Amino acid sequence: MYAAYIEERGPVEGIRYGCLPEPRPGPSDVLVRTVVTAVNPVDTFVRSGVYRTPLPFPFVLGRDLVGTVVEAGPGAAEFRPGDRVWCNSLGHAGRQGAAAESAVVPADRLYRLPDGVRPEDAVAVVHPGATAYLALFTHGGLRPGETVLVRGAAGNVGSAVTVFAAQAGATVVATASARDTGRVRELGAAEVLDHHAPELTERIRRVAPGGVDVCVDTSGRNDLAADVELLAPRGRIVLLAGVAARPELPVGPLYMKDGSLRGFVISRATSSELAEAAQALNRQLAAGRLRPRQVEELPLSEAAEAHRWLEEGRLHGKRVLLRPSGP
Repeated sequence: MYAAYIEERGPVEGIRYGCLPEPRPGPSDVLVRTVVTAVNPVDTFVRSGVYRTPLPFPFVLGRDLVGTVVEAGPGAAEFRPGDRVWCNSLGHAGRQGAAAESAVVPADRLYRLPDGVRPEDAVAVVHPGATAYLALFTHGGLRPGETVLVRGAAGNVGSAVTVFAAQAGATVVATASARDTGRVRELGAAEVLDHHAPELTERIRRVAPGGVDVCVDTSGRNDLAADVELLAPRGRIVLLAGVAARPELPVGPLYMKDGSLRGFVISRATSSELAEAAQALNRQLAAGRLRPRQVEELPLSEAAEAHRWLEEGRLHGKRVLLRPSGP
């Protein structure tokens, strides 16, 4: 099979495209023929070694795929050949990745694609969507009626955070570029503020006078001084972006509010946490509420170019999909 792979951790120039032996499923695995795969920032972290995780070499890149079941092991009897399926947790922790014509997926990390959902739409949102769900519910403990501050609400993760929070009965206060105000309101935000506006913290306080129960900054700026100032008593700040960020934390005001600060990476999510997120994702996909804003497709052979675009910051929220050239 053809695959995009590396033989050691390092720069984008180390990505190869060529033939590797087709994998074989184990007793509780499923062999999937890839229809389309996506490229995520975390893929560049794994490839470069910024995020350290066990990798078998040669190592196939990529987390996410949508495909069709070819064969299922005896411990994966719930899947049948021809099933349309998706996964968003390959390519780390010793698992080979998704950027290949075929992939082996553990059955507990594989989910059916809802009828009527295009593979391209699904693969573009399942990683940022799962990140959003885990941030809000697994780590943020969001409850109906609470107020959520979403910084960077027009981005891939921010859009999904806004949808999930609004659908859960929360009041969403969002920040985004002024040009994105209408779109973010359509996603469910009650208030949308220009993130370039002067005195932004005071503006947020005016629309959320009782404070913010959950704050999710998807932009990676992580202005903890402002976020702590805006917290309601027992409010929660969830960190999920900004790998190089080193902000100052106002410890006194945080603990005087009985507040909490929690960071997470989706790479450490358990299979049961991911399965719970997948159920929620499938409901939103089937309802048409989660859709990519903009995508660009490349052949699988151009995986190195996709990584280069990500690392150079050239995508500006656009999702890059890779499509195998075979049938």
